[in-house]
Formats: sequence, C-alpha cells, structure tokens
Amino acid sequence: MREEVIAYCAAVGTDPLLVQGAGGNVSWKDGDTLWIKASGTWLADAARKDIFVPVDLTHLRGAIGAGDMDVQPRCLDTSGLRPSIETLLHALMPQPVVVHLHAVALLAHLVRADCLDSLRARLGTRVRWALAPYRKPGLQLAQAVAAALAATPGTQVVFLQNHGVVIGAQSTAEVAAILALMLAALADPPRPMFAAPHTAPTLGAPYEAIDDDGITQLARDPQLFAQLASGWALFPDHVVFLGPKAHVAPGPELVFVRGEGVYTKPGFSAAKLAQLRCYYDVLARHNGAPLATLTDADVADLLNWDAEQYRMALAN
Repeated sequence: MREEVIAYCAAVGTDPLLVQGAGGNVSWKDGDTLWIKASGTWLADAARKDIFVPVDLTHLRGAIGAGDMDVQPRCLDTSGLRPSIETLLHALMPQPVVVHLHAVALLAHLVRADCLDSLRARLGTRVRWALAPYRKPGLQLAQAVAAALAATPGTQVVFLQNHGVVIGAQSTAEVAAILALMLAALADPPRPMFAAPHTAPTLGAPYEAIDDDGITQLARDPQLFAQLASGWALFPDHVVFLGPKAHVAPGPELVFVRGEGVYTKPGFSAAKLAQLRCYYDVLARHNGAPLATLTDADVADLLNWDAEQYRMALAN
C-alpha cells in the first residue's frame, strides 16, 4: 500500500489544479497504524522525501468512540514531524485510503453561497456524498465531518465548504475514479484573459511583477479585481499564506495594481505563489454567483493559530 500511495501523491502533488504547495493530505491505514502526511510537507515530494508519519489508530478511534474529538494523535516514531492538522478527519473516514485535496474545479462550487444546490444540480447521486459547513481545520472540522458522516451512512466523499474535498476508498485507483467523475461533473472553463497593458510598470524596486498570465488577471480583469475587496478570504490556506486582505497600494509584500499586474517583494515564497495561483484559478472558474467568504472571526482564528504558523514555516 505504501508504494501505491506514494506514487499517487507524487502524481497529484504536481497538479496545481488539485494540490497547491503544502496543501492537502493523504493517509492509509495499516492495521492499528494510520500513516498520514506530515504537517507542512508537500505531496509532490512523496517520492523523494519521507513525508508520512505513523500514528496510533486504535488510540484515535477509542477517543472518537468516547466522544473526545479533541484528542491529540499519538506518534509512533521519533522523526520529530507533526502529523497533519487534519489527522482526526482521516481517522473518522472508515476506508483504507483517504485523500484530502483542494481541487480547483470543486472549490469553485464550494465557495458559493448556494454550494449545496450547485452540487446537487451538477453531481446529483452519482457518488455518495455529504457536505460539511466551513469550520476551522482540526477539532472543529473533525466535528463537522463526524456529523456529516453520521447523517449520511456509507459516504465516500465529504465536501468541505470553503475548503476542499475528502475522498475515502479501498485504493488510490478507486480514489482516482471518484475524483475523475466529480471533475467531469463540476469542472468549468476559466474566464477569457485580458491582454497585458502597453504601459511601463507602475511599481519599481524592490517590487517585481509576477510572471504568471493567470495571476496577473487578478489585476487586469475588472471583475476579478473587484473580488479582491469583497471575496478575498475564501479558504483557509489562502488566508494563512497570503493574509487577511488584498493590498492595492505599495508597502506590503504583495500588491495588486488595477488594470496592470501583481507585484511582490523579494522573498515571496513558492508556497505563497501556489496559493495565489489557486485563488485566481478558483475565481476564474466562478460563475458570478454570490460568494461565501470566511468571517473576520474565522480569519482571526486561522492567523493566531500556532499549528498553522508551524505549517507555514515548514512550507516556506
């Protein structure tokens, strides 16, 4: 099973429409052990680095059965790596293989205020799925997923509003088949791109323009630029890596110049760039329906959480 999972992780981890930087996580169950991606590691590195840590599955299931959803995973090695923030979510799913992805095509629906209606209309009953409302990753998310699983027995797919999707299956091949079915039902093409302006750059040193045709659309496309003010805080990783608001004037590390482009200061990490591209990819596929953004309280919970600060430090 290990080799099968590693190969799958290495493949999906290089697809930015499925995984962005250190986002997403994968696990498999081996008897009384749950092998889970370590916090802050990248799925794309699965074939080159040891990114999985073993935790005591019997301990987790015992705590879940006793109603203790705040249980801390008990590591079974001395690597020093922390198991994923969302380890309990994987223990809740009964299937041998559990994959949590931030798939862009699905996120474009999950950030909509009417996401439940959208999923029902486009996906229907082709897979057995449930929807969990947005909750902070960790304890609160595990509680929401537990409730969703209890309400819909036999669920293989749990959609996480403003977050992503969790798929449980017997093998990575089955995961891939389920994912392919959902992508076929829910994927939409991105908006047409606006051409680059025929003007000199507005910002000089130390700023540099991001050389990514998609990301620059966040500044050049009037509709996308307008979303920066009202639809910035859409999902956890975006907020954790890029902050609580978009800036349109010089000063911060990341600046959007209307009608022109997106600028960063030196040191803007690959992890942050991946999250910014994901934000564009989601908005570009959004059909204009009202967005459901994270609240100010949601954002504060994420930014003041030491578990996310640890993950971001490793991911950078």
